[in-house]
Amino acid sequence: MKIALGQINPTVGDFSGNSAKIIQFAQQARSAGAGLILFPELSVCGYPPRDLVERPSFVTRNRESIEKIAAETQGIAVICGLVTPADADTGKSVMNSAALLREGRIEFIQSKMLLPTYDVFDEMRNFAPAKSQQLFDFCGKRVALTICEDAWNDKHFWNRRLYGVDPVEELIRIGGNLVLNISASPFWLGKRELRSDMLATIAKNDNVPVAMVNQVGGNDSLVFDGSSLVIAPDGRVIAQGKSFVEDLVYFDSQTLTGEMHEQIEGEVANAYEALVLGTRDYVRKCGFRCVIVGLSGGIDSALTAAIAVDALGAENVIGVGMPGPYSSQGSIDDARQLAKNLGIRFELISINEIYEATRQTLSKVFAGFPEDATEENIQSRGRGMVLMSLSNKFGALVLSTGNKSEVAVGYCTLYGDMVGGLAVISDVPKTLVYRLSAYVNSRWPVIPQSTIDKAPSAELRPDQKDSDSLPPYDVLDAILEDYVEEARSAEQIAVAHDFDLDLVKRVIHMVDRSEYKRQQAAPGIKISTKAFGYGRRFPIAAKSEL
Repeated sequence: MKIALGQINPTVGDFSGNSAKIIQFAQQARSAGAGLILFPELSVCGYPPRDLVERPSFVTRNRESIEKIAAETQGIAVICGLVTPADADTGKSVMNSAALLREGRIEFIQSKMLLPTYDVFDEMRNFAPAKSQQLFDFCGKRVALTICEDAWNDKHFWNRRLYGVDPVEELIRIGGNLVLNISASPFWLGKRELRSDMLATIAKNDNVPVAMVNQVGGNDSLVFDGSSLVIAPDGRVIAQGKSFVEDLVYFDSQTLTGEMHEQIEGEVANAYEALVLGTRDYVRKCGFRCVIVGLSGGIDSALTAAIAVDALGAENVIGVGMPGPYSSQGSIDDARQLAKNLGIRFELISINEIYEATRQTLSKVFAGFPEDATEENIQSRGRGMVLMSLSNKFGALVLSTGNKSEVAVGYCTLYGDMVGGLAVISDVPKTLVYRLSAYVNSRWPVIPQSTIDKAPSAELRPDQKDSDSLPPYDVLDAILEDYVEEARSAEQIAVAHDFDLDLVKRVIHMVDRSEYKRQQAAPGIKISTKAFGYGRRFPIAAKSEL
Protein backbone atom coordinates (compact mmCIF):
# COMPACT_ATOMS: atom_id res chain seq x y z
CA MET A 1 0.00 0.00 0.00
CA LYS A 2 1.34 3.42 -0.95
CA ILE A 3 1.02 5.82 1.98
CA ALA A 4 1.63 9.56 1.95
CA LEU A 5 2.78 11.86 4.73
CA GLY A 6 1.16 15.28 4.37
CA GLN A 7 3.62 17.55 6.18
CA ILE A 8 1.65 20.80 6.26
CA ASN A 9 1.84 24.21 7.95
CA PRO A 10 -1.54 24.88 9.60
CA THR A 11 -2.60 28.10 11.30
CA VAL A 12 -4.38 27.92 14.65
CA GLY A 13 -8.08 28.67 14.18
CA ASP A 14 -7.90 28.88 10.37
CA PHE A 15 -10.40 26.09 9.71
CA SER A 16 -11.09 27.04 6.09
CA GLY A 17 -7.40 27.47 5.23
CA ASN A 18 -6.30 24.30 7.03
CA SER A 19 -9.11 22.26 5.47
CA ALA A 20 -8.27 23.52 1.99
CA LYS A 21 -4.63 22.56 2.52
CA ILE A 22 -5.57 19.07 3.73
CA ILE A 23 -7.92 18.55 0.78
CA GLN A 24 -5.30 19.78 -1.71
CA PHE A 25 -2.56 17.49 -0.35
CA ALA A 26 -4.97 14.53 -0.20
CA GLN A 27 -6.09 14.99 -3.78
CA GLN A 28 -2.47 15.26 -4.93
CA ALA A 29 -1.60 12.05 -3.06
CA ARG A 30 -4.62 10.29 -4.56
CA SER A 31 -3.48 11.30 -8.06
CA ALA A 32 -0.06 9.80 -7.25
CA GLY A 33 -1.67 6.47 -6.38
CA ALA A 34 -1.59 6.65 -2.58
CA GLY A 35 -4.33 4.78 -0.71
CA LEU A 36 -3.81 6.61 2.59
CA ILE A 37 -2.45 9.98 3.67
CA LEU A 38 -1.54 11.13 7.18
CA PHE A 39 -1.69 14.72 8.43
CA PRO A 40 -0.27 16.13 11.68
CA GLU A 41 -1.74 16.36 15.16
CA LEU A 42 -4.68 18.79 15.36
CA SER A 43 -4.08 19.71 11.73
CA VAL A 44 -7.73 20.70 11.26
CA CYS A 45 -7.59 23.44 13.91
CA GLY A 46 -3.83 24.01 14.25
CA TYR A 47 -1.53 23.26 17.19
CA PRO A 48 -1.40 24.44 19.91
CA PRO A 49 -4.96 25.81 20.20
CA ARG A 50 -4.61 26.35 23.96
CA ASP A 51 -7.76 27.83 25.56
CA LEU A 52 -9.54 28.29 22.24
CA VAL A 53 -10.82 24.74 22.78
CA GLU A 54 -13.01 26.05 25.60
CA ARG A 55 -15.22 27.84 23.06
CA PRO A 56 -18.10 25.63 21.90
CA SER A 57 -17.98 27.22 18.45
CA PHE A 58 -14.35 26.10 18.10
CA VAL A 59 -15.33 22.49 18.72
CA THR A 60 -18.24 22.80 16.30
CA ARG A 61 -15.98 24.12 13.56
CA ASN A 62 -13.73 21.06 14.00
CA ARG A 63 -16.66 18.77 13.28
CA GLU A 64 -17.89 20.81 10.34
CA SER A 65 -14.41 20.92 8.85
CA ILE A 66 -13.75 17.20 9.19
CA GLU A 67 -17.05 16.42 7.46
CA LYS A 68 -16.12 18.75 4.59
CA ILE A 69 -12.70 17.11 4.28
CA ALA A 70 -14.28 13.65 4.24
CA ALA A 71 -16.70 14.65 1.50
CA GLU A 72 -13.98 16.10 -0.74
CA THR A 73 -11.31 13.41 -0.37
CA GLN A 74 -13.14 10.31 -1.52
CA GLY A 75 -10.90 7.81 -3.25
CA ILE A 76 -8.17 8.06 -0.63
CA ALA A 77 -8.27 7.40 3.09
CA VAL A 78 -7.26 10.36 5.25
CA ILE A 79 -6.04 10.53 8.83
CA CYS A 80 -5.90 13.97 10.40
CA GLY A 81 -5.98 15.51 13.86
CA LEU A 82 -8.88 17.43 15.35
CA VAL A 83 -10.63 18.36 18.60
CA THR A 84 -13.57 16.16 19.60
CA PRO A 85 -16.03 16.44 22.51
CA ALA A 86 -15.08 14.61 25.72
CA ASP A 87 -17.33 12.66 28.07
CA ALA A 88 -18.89 14.89 30.68
CA ASP A 89 -17.46 12.83 33.57
CA THR A 90 -13.86 13.75 32.63
CA GLY A 91 -14.23 17.37 33.75
CA LYS A 92 -12.83 18.49 30.39
CA SER A 93 -14.86 19.48 27.36
CA VAL A 94 -12.63 18.13 24.60
CA MET A 95 -10.14 15.49 23.53
CA ASN A 96 -7.14 15.63 21.21
CA SER A 97 -8.11 13.13 18.53
CA ALA A 98 -7.29 11.61 15.16
CA ALA A 99 -9.96 10.70 12.64
CA LEU A 100 -9.78 8.13 9.85
CA LEU A 101 -11.86 9.33 6.89
CA ARG A 102 -12.87 6.91 4.17
CA GLU A 103 -15.39 7.14 1.34
CA GLY A 104 -16.92 10.35 2.58
CA ARG A 105 -17.41 9.48 6.23
CA ILE A 106 -15.63 9.30 9.58
CA GLU A 107 -14.82 5.63 9.98
CA PHE A 108 -12.68 5.63 13.13
CA ILE A 109 -11.60 8.03 15.87
CA GLN A 110 -8.65 7.56 18.21
CA SER A 111 -7.93 10.00 21.04
CA LYS A 112 -4.62 10.88 22.65
CA MET A 113 -3.83 9.07 25.88
CA LEU A 114 -0.59 10.74 27.08
CA LEU A 115 -1.04 14.47 27.62
CA PRO A 116 2.28 16.26 28.26
CA THR A 117 2.53 18.88 31.01
CA TYR A 118 6.20 19.90 30.85
CA ASP A 119 8.20 22.64 29.15
CA VAL A 120 5.87 24.37 26.62
CA PHE A 121 3.16 21.72 26.96
CA ASP A 122 0.08 22.05 29.16
CA GLU A 123 -2.32 19.65 27.51
CA MET A 124 -3.87 18.40 30.74
CA ARG A 125 -5.24 21.93 31.13
CA ASN A 126 -7.22 21.64 27.89
CA PHE A 127 -7.85 17.98 27.09
CA ALA A 128 -9.24 14.83 28.63
CA PRO A 129 -7.01 11.76 28.09
CA ALA A 130 -8.28 8.70 26.29
CA LYS A 131 -9.17 5.85 28.64
CA SER A 132 -8.34 3.24 26.02
CA GLN A 133 -7.21 2.89 22.41
CA GLN A 134 -8.01 0.44 19.66
CA LEU A 135 -6.57 -0.83 16.40
CA PHE A 136 -8.18 -0.45 13.00
CA ASP A 137 -7.80 -2.70 9.98
CA PHE A 138 -6.53 -1.27 6.71
CA CYS A 139 -5.33 -3.13 3.60
CA GLY A 140 -4.25 -6.21 5.50
CA LYS A 141 -2.58 -4.28 8.32
CA ARG A 142 -3.68 -3.92 11.92
CA VAL A 143 -2.88 -0.28 12.44
CA ALA A 144 -1.81 1.26 15.75
CA LEU A 145 -2.74 4.94 15.42
CA THR A 146 -1.03 7.17 17.96
CA ILE A 147 -0.81 10.92 18.55
CA CYS A 148 2.58 12.54 19.25
CA GLU A 149 3.31 11.99 22.98
CA ASP A 150 1.68 8.55 22.84
CA ALA A 151 4.92 7.32 21.23
CA TRP A 152 7.26 9.03 23.73
CA ASN A 153 7.16 6.60 26.65
CA ASP A 154 9.04 3.54 25.42
CA LYS A 155 10.76 1.79 28.33
CA HIS A 156 13.64 0.69 26.09
CA PHE A 157 14.58 4.29 25.30
CA TRP A 158 13.81 6.38 28.38
CA ASN A 159 15.47 5.65 31.69
CA ARG A 160 12.89 7.76 33.48
CA ARG A 161 9.41 7.37 32.05
CA LEU A 162 6.81 10.08 32.63
CA TYR A 163 3.73 7.87 32.39
CA GLY A 164 2.60 4.56 33.79
CA VAL A 165 1.36 3.27 30.44
CA ASP A 166 2.93 2.92 27.00
CA PRO A 167 0.18 3.21 24.34
CA VAL A 168 2.38 1.82 21.57
CA GLU A 169 3.28 -1.22 23.66
CA GLU A 170 -0.39 -1.85 24.45
CA LEU A 171 -1.48 -1.55 20.81
CA ILE A 172 1.32 -3.87 19.66
CA ARG A 173 0.34 -6.36 22.37
CA ILE A 174 -3.19 -6.65 20.97
CA GLY A 175 -1.94 -7.26 17.43
CA GLY A 176 -0.80 -3.99 15.90
CA ASN A 177 1.72 -4.46 13.10
CA LEU A 178 2.00 -0.93 11.69
CA VAL A 179 2.48 2.12 13.91
CA LEU A 180 1.26 5.45 12.59
CA ASN A 181 1.99 8.59 14.61
CA ILE A 182 0.61 12.03 13.83
CA SER A 183 2.62 14.72 15.58
CA ALA A 184 3.05 18.40 16.35
CA SER A 185 6.54 18.00 17.79
CA PRO A 186 8.22 21.38 18.36
CA PHE A 187 11.78 22.00 17.26
CA TRP A 188 14.82 22.53 19.41
CA LEU A 189 18.45 21.93 18.58
CA GLY A 190 19.04 18.18 18.71
CA LYS A 191 15.34 17.27 18.70
CA ARG A 192 15.27 15.79 15.19
CA GLU A 193 18.02 13.31 16.04
CA LEU A 194 16.42 12.42 19.36
CA ARG A 195 13.05 11.85 17.71
CA SER A 196 14.55 9.61 15.04
CA ASP A 197 16.45 7.54 17.61
CA MET A 198 13.38 7.15 19.78
CA LEU A 199 11.16 6.01 16.89
CA ALA A 200 13.89 3.64 15.68
CA THR A 201 13.97 2.04 19.13
CA ILE A 202 10.23 1.37 18.91
CA ALA A 203 10.54 -0.09 15.41
CA LYS A 204 13.39 -2.44 16.34
CA ASN A 205 12.08 -3.59 19.70
CA ASP A 206 8.53 -4.18 18.47
CA ASN A 207 9.60 -5.36 15.00
CA VAL A 208 7.12 -3.07 13.21
CA PRO A 209 7.33 -0.21 10.71
CA VAL A 210 6.79 3.21 12.30
CA ALA A 211 5.60 6.22 10.31
CA MET A 212 5.49 9.70 11.85
CA VAL A 213 4.14 12.82 10.14
CA ASN A 214 5.11 16.05 11.86
CA GLN A 215 3.70 19.54 11.60
CA VAL A 216 5.86 22.24 10.04
CA GLY A 217 5.74 26.00 10.59
CA GLY A 218 5.70 28.54 13.37
CA ASN A 219 2.88 29.17 15.82
CA ASP A 220 3.65 31.87 18.40
CA SER A 221 6.99 30.98 20.05
CA LEU A 222 7.07 27.43 18.74
CA VAL A 223 8.67 26.26 15.52
CA PHE A 224 7.83 22.85 14.05
CA ASP A 225 10.49 21.43 11.77
CA GLY A 226 8.53 18.78 9.91
CA SER A 227 11.27 16.20 9.20
CA SER A 228 8.62 13.46 8.97
CA LEU A 229 9.98 9.91 9.10
CA VAL A 230 9.27 6.31 8.24
CA ILE A 231 11.40 3.65 9.93
CA ALA A 232 11.64 -0.04 9.01
CA PRO A 233 11.59 -2.80 11.66
CA ASP A 234 15.37 -3.01 11.50
CA GLY A 235 15.71 0.67 12.42
CA ARG A 236 16.52 1.98 8.94
CA VAL A 237 15.00 5.31 7.89
CA ILE A 238 13.23 4.45 4.65
CA ALA A 239 11.43 7.74 4.02
CA GLN A 240 11.86 11.26 5.29
CA GLY A 241 10.43 14.70 4.71
CA LYS A 242 12.28 17.97 4.34
CA SER A 243 13.00 20.26 7.26
CA PHE A 244 11.20 23.60 7.79
CA VAL A 245 9.05 23.45 4.64
CA GLU A 246 5.81 21.77 3.66
CA ASP A 247 6.33 18.44 1.98
CA LEU A 248 4.55 15.38 0.63
CA VAL A 249 6.42 12.10 1.14
CA TYR A 250 5.47 8.61 -0.08
CA PHE A 251 6.38 5.14 1.15
CA ASP A 252 5.19 1.59 0.53
CA SER A 253 4.08 -0.28 3.64
CA GLN A 254 4.67 -3.67 2.02
CA THR A 255 8.05 -3.28 0.33
CA LEU A 256 9.26 -0.81 2.97
CA THR A 257 10.69 1.57 0.41
CA GLY A 258 10.11 5.28 0.27
CA GLU A 259 11.27 8.74 -0.69
CA MET A 260 14.25 10.31 1.05
CA HIS A 261 13.96 14.07 0.82
CA GLU A 262 17.00 16.13 1.74
CA GLN A 263 17.12 17.64 5.22
CA ILE A 264 19.15 20.58 6.51
CA GLU A 265 22.30 19.43 8.27
CA GLY A 266 24.33 21.11 10.99
CA GLU A 267 23.34 22.84 14.22
CA VAL A 268 23.92 26.39 13.00
CA ALA A 269 22.06 25.90 9.71
CA ASN A 270 19.12 24.32 11.51
CA ALA A 271 19.02 27.13 14.07
CA TYR A 272 19.03 29.74 11.33
CA GLU A 273 16.27 28.08 9.30
CA ALA A 274 14.15 27.72 12.45
CA LEU A 275 14.53 31.44 13.20
CA VAL A 276 13.64 32.37 9.63
CA LEU A 277 10.55 30.15 9.59
CA GLY A 278 9.46 31.27 13.06
CA THR A 279 9.79 34.93 12.08
CA ARG A 280 7.97 34.52 8.77
CA ASP A 281 5.02 32.67 10.26
CA TYR A 282 4.71 34.87 13.34
CA VAL A 283 4.61 38.03 11.24
CA ARG A 284 2.27 36.69 8.58
CA LYS A 285 -0.06 34.72 10.83
CA CYS A 286 -0.45 37.81 13.04
CA GLY A 287 -1.59 39.75 9.97
CA PHE A 288 1.49 41.91 9.38
CA ARG A 289 3.41 42.34 6.14
CA CYS A 290 6.28 44.66 7.03
CA VAL A 291 8.73 44.75 9.97
CA ILE A 292 11.00 47.38 11.50
CA VAL A 293 14.43 46.66 12.97
CA GLY A 294 16.48 49.16 14.95
CA LEU A 295 20.00 48.98 13.53
CA SER A 296 22.67 49.92 16.06
CA GLY A 297 25.65 48.83 14.01
CA GLY A 298 26.04 45.87 16.37
CA ILE A 299 25.94 42.18 15.61
CA ASP A 300 22.59 41.40 17.27
CA SER A 301 20.58 43.85 15.17
CA ALA A 302 22.55 42.83 12.07
CA LEU A 303 21.64 39.16 12.54
CA THR A 304 18.01 40.04 13.26
CA ALA A 305 17.79 42.10 10.08
CA ALA A 306 19.34 39.30 8.01
CA ILE A 307 16.81 36.82 9.39
CA ALA A 308 13.97 39.24 8.65
CA VAL A 309 15.08 39.67 5.04
CA ASP A 310 15.30 35.91 4.49
CA ALA A 311 11.90 35.49 6.15
CA LEU A 312 9.95 38.30 4.50
CA GLY A 313 11.96 39.75 1.62
CA ALA A 314 14.00 42.94 1.61
CA GLU A 315 11.03 44.99 0.42
CA ASN A 316 9.23 44.24 3.69
CA VAL A 317 12.02 45.23 6.11
CA ILE A 318 12.79 48.76 7.31
CA GLY A 319 16.07 49.41 9.12
CA VAL A 320 16.27 52.39 11.45
CA GLY A 321 19.52 53.85 12.73
CA MET A 322 19.03 56.00 15.84
CA PRO A 323 22.35 57.54 16.84
CA GLY A 324 22.61 59.15 20.23
CA PRO A 325 25.22 61.29 22.00
CA TYR A 326 27.65 58.35 22.43
CA SER A 327 27.11 56.53 19.13
CA SER A 328 30.32 56.10 17.21
CA GLN A 329 30.59 57.05 13.56
CA GLY A 330 31.72 53.49 12.90
CA SER A 331 28.44 52.12 14.25
CA ILE A 332 26.41 54.52 12.12
CA ASP A 333 28.42 53.55 9.05
CA ASP A 334 28.04 49.85 9.82
CA ALA A 335 24.25 50.18 10.16
CA ARG A 336 24.02 52.04 6.86
CA GLN A 337 26.27 49.53 5.10
CA LEU A 338 24.29 46.58 6.44
CA ALA A 339 21.05 48.07 5.13
CA LYS A 340 22.68 48.64 1.73
CA ASN A 341 24.01 45.08 1.62
CA LEU A 342 20.61 43.66 2.52
CA GLY A 343 18.79 45.94 0.09
CA ILE A 344 16.39 47.30 2.70
CA ARG A 345 15.01 50.77 3.29
CA PHE A 346 17.10 52.68 5.82
CA GLU A 347 16.12 55.67 7.94
CA LEU A 348 18.55 57.61 10.13
CA ILE A 349 16.80 59.36 13.02
CA SER A 350 18.86 61.00 15.75
CA ILE A 351 17.59 60.68 19.33
CA ASN A 352 19.73 63.54 20.62
CA GLU A 353 16.85 66.01 20.85
CA ILE A 354 14.61 63.44 22.55
CA TYR A 355 17.39 62.65 25.01
CA GLU A 356 18.15 66.27 25.87
CA ALA A 357 14.46 67.20 26.14
CA THR A 358 13.83 64.31 28.51
CA ARG A 359 16.82 65.21 30.66
CA GLN A 360 15.71 68.84 30.79
CA THR A 361 12.18 67.80 31.77
CA LEU A 362 13.54 65.69 34.64
CA SER A 363 16.34 68.02 35.71
CA LYS A 364 14.52 69.55 38.67
CA VAL A 365 13.34 66.29 40.18
CA PHE A 366 16.77 64.71 39.55
CA ALA A 367 18.68 67.64 41.07
CA GLY A 368 21.34 66.50 43.54
CA PHE A 369 21.46 62.93 42.19
CA PRO A 370 24.54 61.70 40.30
CA GLU A 371 24.15 60.41 36.76
CA ASP A 372 23.80 56.64 36.52
CA ALA A 373 22.01 54.00 34.46
CA THR A 374 18.91 56.22 34.48
CA GLU A 375 20.42 58.57 31.92
CA GLU A 376 21.67 55.63 29.86
CA ASN A 377 18.20 54.14 29.76
CA ILE A 378 16.65 57.43 28.63
CA GLN A 379 18.53 56.89 25.37
CA SER A 380 17.25 53.34 25.01
CA ARG A 381 13.68 54.38 25.78
CA GLY A 382 13.93 57.25 23.31
CA ARG A 383 14.83 54.72 20.64
CA GLY A 384 11.93 52.55 21.73
CA MET A 385 9.55 55.48 21.32
CA VAL A 386 10.84 56.16 17.81
CA LEU A 387 10.45 52.52 16.77
CA MET A 388 6.93 52.20 18.15
CA SER A 389 5.89 55.50 16.54
CA LEU A 390 7.07 54.21 13.18
CA SER A 391 5.27 50.95 13.88
CA ASN A 392 2.00 52.76 14.52
CA LYS A 393 2.33 55.00 11.48
CA PHE A 394 3.38 52.33 8.98
CA GLY A 395 1.46 49.35 10.42
CA ALA A 396 4.72 47.43 10.72
CA LEU A 397 5.78 45.03 13.46
CA VAL A 398 8.91 45.93 15.43
CA LEU A 399 11.42 43.11 15.87
CA SER A 400 13.42 43.46 19.07
CA THR A 401 17.05 42.44 18.87
CA GLY A 402 18.13 41.27 22.34
CA ASN A 403 19.90 37.92 22.56
CA LYS A 404 19.42 35.20 25.19
CA SER A 405 22.54 36.15 27.15
CA GLU A 406 21.30 39.71 27.62
CA VAL A 407 17.72 38.73 28.33
CA ALA A 408 18.88 36.17 30.89
CA VAL A 409 20.76 38.64 33.07
CA GLY A 410 18.54 41.66 32.47
CA TYR A 411 21.10 43.52 30.35
CA CYS A 412 18.24 45.18 28.50
CA THR A 413 15.88 48.10 29.09
CA LEU A 414 12.17 47.79 29.67
CA TYR A 415 10.26 50.01 27.22
CA GLY A 416 13.58 50.62 25.45
CA ASP A 417 15.47 47.99 23.47
CA MET A 418 12.88 45.44 24.65
CA VAL A 419 10.01 47.07 22.72
CA GLY A 420 8.53 45.12 19.84
CA GLY A 421 6.15 42.39 18.84
CA LEU A 422 8.67 39.56 18.40
CA ALA A 423 12.04 38.98 20.05
CA VAL A 424 13.65 37.09 17.19
CA ILE A 425 16.94 36.02 18.82
CA SER A 426 15.90 35.95 22.49
CA ASP A 427 16.70 32.21 22.61
CA VAL A 428 20.07 32.66 20.89
CA PRO A 429 23.08 32.98 23.23
CA LYS A 430 25.64 35.61 22.26
CA THR A 431 28.22 33.00 21.29
CA LEU A 432 25.69 31.45 18.89
CA VAL A 433 24.91 34.93 17.52
CA TYR A 434 28.49 35.07 16.25
CA ARG A 435 28.27 31.59 14.73
CA LEU A 436 24.98 32.42 13.02
CA SER A 437 26.41 35.67 11.68
CA ALA A 438 29.35 33.77 10.22
CA TYR A 439 26.85 31.36 8.63
CA VAL A 440 24.94 34.29 7.09
CA ASN A 441 28.14 35.72 5.63
CA SER A 442 29.26 32.32 4.33
CA ARG A 443 26.30 32.40 1.95
CA TRP A 444 26.60 36.07 1.03
CA PRO A 445 28.72 38.63 2.94
CA VAL A 446 26.08 41.11 4.13
CA ILE A 447 27.12 41.75 7.75
CA PRO A 448 30.09 44.16 7.76
CA GLN A 449 33.25 42.58 9.13
CA SER A 450 33.72 45.57 11.41
CA THR A 451 30.39 44.74 13.05
CA ILE A 452 31.66 41.24 13.80
CA ASP A 453 35.10 42.35 14.96
CA LYS A 454 34.15 45.19 17.30
CA ALA A 455 33.80 44.65 21.04
CA PRO A 456 30.09 44.44 21.99
CA SER A 457 28.77 47.72 23.40
CA ALA A 458 25.41 49.37 24.06
CA GLU A 459 27.09 52.77 23.45
CA LEU A 460 25.09 54.48 26.20
CA ARG A 461 28.12 56.13 27.80
CA PRO A 462 31.66 56.99 26.65
CA ASP A 463 33.79 53.94 25.77
CA GLN A 464 31.20 51.56 27.21
CA LYS A 465 31.73 47.81 26.68
CA ASP A 466 29.49 44.89 27.62
CA SER A 467 32.46 43.45 29.49
CA ASP A 468 32.21 46.38 31.95
CA SER A 469 29.05 44.78 33.36
CA LEU A 470 29.17 41.15 32.27
CA PRO A 471 31.66 38.28 32.24
CA PRO A 472 33.12 37.33 28.84
CA TYR A 473 30.31 35.87 26.76
CA ASP A 474 31.87 32.42 26.48
CA VAL A 475 31.92 32.25 30.29
CA LEU A 476 28.47 33.79 30.69
CA ASP A 477 26.88 31.46 28.14
CA ALA A 478 28.38 28.37 29.77
CA ILE A 479 26.93 29.41 33.13
CA LEU A 480 23.54 30.24 31.61
CA GLU A 481 23.28 26.93 29.74
CA ASP A 482 23.98 24.97 32.92
CA TYR A 483 21.65 27.05 35.09
CA VAL A 484 18.74 27.78 32.74
CA GLU A 485 18.67 24.63 30.61
CA GLU A 486 20.17 22.03 32.96
CA ALA A 487 19.01 23.46 36.34
CA ARG A 488 22.44 22.94 37.90
CA SER A 489 23.46 24.61 41.17
CA ALA A 490 26.10 27.33 41.48
CA GLU A 491 28.47 24.85 43.09
CA GLN A 492 28.00 22.27 40.33
CA ILE A 493 28.58 24.89 37.63
CA ALA A 494 31.70 26.28 39.29
CA VAL A 495 33.24 22.83 39.67
CA ALA A 496 32.32 21.65 36.17
CA HIS A 497 33.94 24.66 34.47
CA ASP A 498 36.52 25.67 37.07
CA PHE A 499 34.78 29.04 37.41
CA ASP A 500 34.96 31.31 40.43
CA LEU A 501 31.99 30.43 42.65
CA ASP A 502 31.23 34.07 43.50
CA LEU A 503 31.09 34.90 39.77
CA VAL A 504 28.65 32.05 39.14
CA LYS A 505 26.48 33.18 42.05
CA ARG A 506 26.47 36.75 40.76
CA VAL A 507 25.28 35.61 37.33
CA ILE A 508 22.57 33.40 38.85
CA HIS A 509 21.41 36.32 41.00
CA MET A 510 21.15 38.48 37.88
CA VAL A 511 19.08 35.81 36.14
CA ASP A 512 16.68 35.41 39.05
CA ARG A 513 16.12 39.11 39.71
CA SER A 514 15.41 39.80 36.00
CA GLU A 515 12.33 37.59 35.83
CA TYR A 516 10.05 40.64 36.00
CA LYS A 517 11.65 41.97 32.83
CA ARG A 518 11.35 38.73 30.90
CA GLN A 519 7.67 38.36 31.71
CA GLN A 520 7.06 41.75 30.06
CA ALA A 521 9.12 40.94 26.98
CA ALA A 522 7.85 40.16 23.50
CA PRO A 523 7.53 36.45 22.70
CA GLY A 524 10.63 34.87 21.24
CA ILE A 525 11.34 31.91 18.98
CA LYS A 526 12.27 28.75 20.84
CA ILE A 527 15.29 26.87 19.50
CA SER A 528 16.82 25.52 22.73
CA THR A 529 15.67 22.87 25.19
CA LYS A 530 14.67 25.59 27.66
CA ALA A 531 13.72 29.01 26.32
CA PHE A 532 12.46 31.97 28.30
CA GLY A 533 8.69 32.23 27.92
CA TYR A 534 5.76 30.01 28.76
CA GLY A 535 7.98 26.92 28.78
CA ARG A 536 9.88 28.28 31.80
CA ARG A 537 7.46 29.32 34.53
CA PHE A 538 9.11 31.01 37.49
CA PRO A 539 7.58 33.38 40.04
CA ILE A 540 8.56 37.04 39.95
CA ALA A 541 8.11 37.85 43.64
CA ALA A 542 10.45 35.24 45.04
CA LYS A 543 13.68 35.14 47.00
CA SER A 544 16.59 33.20 45.56
CA GLU A 545 18.80 31.62 48.21
CA LEU A 546 21.98 30.44 46.51
